[in-house]
Amino acid sequence: MILGIGTDLANIERIAGVLARHGDRFRNRVFTEVEQAKAERRADVAGTYAKRWAAKEACSKALGTGLRMGIAWKDMGVSNLRSGQPEMHLTGWAAERLAEMTPPGHAARVHVSLTDDHPWAQAFVLIEARPIA
Repeated sequence: MILGIGTDLANIERIAGVLARHGDRFRNRVFTEVEQAKAERRADVAGTYAKRWAAKEACSKALGTGLRMGIAWKDMGVSNLRSGQPEMHLTGWAAERLAEMTPPGHAARVHVSLTDDHPWAQAFVLIEARPIA
């Protein structure tokens, strides 16, 4: 059963500008340490951050809240499996919201897809509830 769907676009040039103006203050407020380490290793630093920004926006929409109701940017984080597949991790209020919306007897799974085609980065998040065997 689908619990929520969210999608978002981020302008890579806009994120590059914010990084240039606010640097670590922006990085540390919005991105987890794992996300920062990933982005700083990449050739396209701004594109990597933009995809993760879009994923956080999309995830907040899939949770049915947007970025309000106490959700924090760092309550949602993207890492990658060894295969490169992105994986969304929820902590804090985002994890609490996910638990609230998951029906009894089900386990929630958050799927995330990231893409970019300069100057745009896009993310799609789908939250699924599967019955527990």
